[in-house]
Amino acid sequence: MSDFKFKCNCCGEIHEGIPSFGADYPITVLQIPESEREERVDLGSDDCVIDEKDFYIRGCIEIPVQGYEEPFVWGAWVSLSEESFLKYVEYFGKEKRSHVGPFFGWLCSDYIVYPEQCLNLKTRVHLRDNGIRPFIELEPTEHLLAVEQNRGISKERLIEIYETTMHGK
Repeated sequence: MSDFKFKCNCCGEIHEGIPSFGADYPITVLQIPESEREERVDLGSDDCVIDEKDFYIRGCIEIPVQGYEEPFVWGAWVSLSEESFLKYVEYFGKEKRSHVGPFFGWLCSDYIVYPEQCLNLKTRVHLRDNGIRPFIELEPTEHLLAVEQNRGISKERLIEIYETTMHGK
């Protein structure tokens, strides 16, 4: 199939390319009062530490789109144990790191397009080489996000995800 494009039912614009969405921080940051975040939250572009005891990294939940080579990607945050987090940090800047792990983690992102909350789904985090963000593999369950990662989604479902995420449809 050729390039992905569609006319948005909400804004009427033609959008080209498979979109991706993500969060700038793990959702648990919102549990910290805003006035305390600067002191208690150490947030980087790819990692986060809260109160020097809760550890998070950023990665990608890739969902195949039927008929397209490129997957749809949810940017996601996952909590790791301190031991796994320190191993991740040790290899973060190295070109070759895919041999490290995988690490067990809990999903710390949520997406409005799923009827059930996505928080705390079990994951396995796979490091990738050449500075590519880790691949987040969800434990196979009946949760729609896990089902979609396993089976893929249609173009129509991706359009629905786009319209709901961007326009609150």
